[in-house]
Amino acid sequence: MSTSQSPESDGQAPPLALIAGPTASGKSDLAVRLALAVLAQGRPATIINADSAQVYTDLAVLSARPTPEEMQGVPHRLFGEWDGAEACSAADWADRARNVIAAVHGAGGVPILVGGTGLYLRTLLDGIAPVPPIDPAVRDAVRALPVAEAHTALSREDPARAAALSPNDAARIARALEVVRSTGKPLAAWQAELSGGIGAGVALHPLVLLPPRDWLYARCDLRFAQMLERGATDEVRHLLARNLDPALPVMRAIGVPEIAALLRGEIALDEARERGAQATRNYAKRQYTWFRRQPPHNWPRVESEHFDPGSHFVSLLRN
Repeated sequence: MSTSQSPESDGQAPPLALIAGPTASGKSDLAVRLALAVLAQGRPATIINADSAQVYTDLAVLSARPTPEEMQGVPHRLFGEWDGAEACSAADWADRARNVIAAVHGAGGVPILVGGTGLYLRTLLDGIAPVPPIDPAVRDAVRALPVAEAHTALSREDPARAAALSPNDAARIARALEVVRSTGKPLAAWQAELSGGIGAGVALHPLVLLPPRDWLYARCDLRFAQMLERGATDEVRHLLARNLDPALPVMRAIGVPEIAALLRGEIALDEARERGAQATRNYAKRQYTWFRRQPPHNWPRVESEHFDPGSHFVSLLRN
């Protein structure tokens, strides 16, 4: 993310709170407590989802979407607003998030972004590269290449991008190669033309939650076990009955493949529970690394399991 999105950058700009971090780190609870503190001051507050699984209607349990009781009367937006048959891209989400944020600001309120999908946040704040649609024939040809061949081709056609990527990063290598072949310009050239970002027009109040890993992983294990108790199996059963494209994000969400294997009789309940918990821990680990390294250095990080909105959002609550 661009360092132009500095905390509390402009007292005259409308406020935007942002609570980010890995799954199971306590973001949703902190967002509600912050919203209640804002409401206690007489200002409206709305929590806006920035998690790529929680956008889908079909994944209420497996995405740990807040329940009405957990919402405590605070308005929540962009939770469960996409049908699983429709892939929600970062650009799709950012377009809708911009509109919600503008509406909250128009009512004199404080929007509170909460989520763990870094690409969503980056797209909203920094904007998106205006890459034209990729020629389907080019995409098919690139995606058919073994990763080693694709990386070799990228080294010839976009050497700077190839040097910046791991030779095993199949998805990013394919994306860079299809862009340069389809558009005639390297991905970096398109990324230099970012547009649509709102970061420069808001007073950003960010907080990144990075609690101790042992604590976080224990919560991941507990959360997945609770999901199984609270209806995750029925949720996946209903999802499978829709016969959706298995490549859709909703079908690849954490827990769906594991429970689908259980429902097909391929594994037992205990193994499904362990696989789902492991997948959750692996995802949390990737998110933890991303949020430690990618956001601007001046975004506050909290490395304990105790989060107090009054301590971490002093400027926002003082205004």
